[in-house]
Amino acid sequence: QVQLVESGGGLVQAGGSLRLSCAASGRTFSRYKMGWFRQAPGKEREFVAAISLSGGSTVYADSVKGRLTISRDNAKNTVYLQMNSLKPEDTAVYYCAADLSLSVVPRRRENEYHYWGQGTQVTVSS
Repeated sequence: QVQLVESGGGLVQAGGSLRLSCAASGRTFSRYKMGWFRQAPGKEREFVAAISLSGGSTVYADSVKGRLTISRDNAKNTVYLQMNSLKPEDTAVYYCAADLSLSVVPRRRENEYHYWGQGTQVTVSS
């Protein structure tokens, strides 16, 4: 089992920044890839970013490239999502997820992830 706990969400004005954290426990953190997803009101959950085991490879949704950055600290069992230049359309509940597969490449599909956190709300005001 893997337990994931997100933190760092909140209310921010457009153009501002937030850093989300996701603390993992239960298995060796460096053995699973991590991803961030989000779900806006009335919409389906969507992929945001993902990172490889070592952090050397990352992938992003087009809508967040250049503004959001995923990183990980395997010594702290934590994955981060640095969010800059935030827009009102970034408002959503943000979830971190763990992918325990043997795939080397970080993955984008929700059904490829095995464990999920409870989510943290991010609200961007205009």
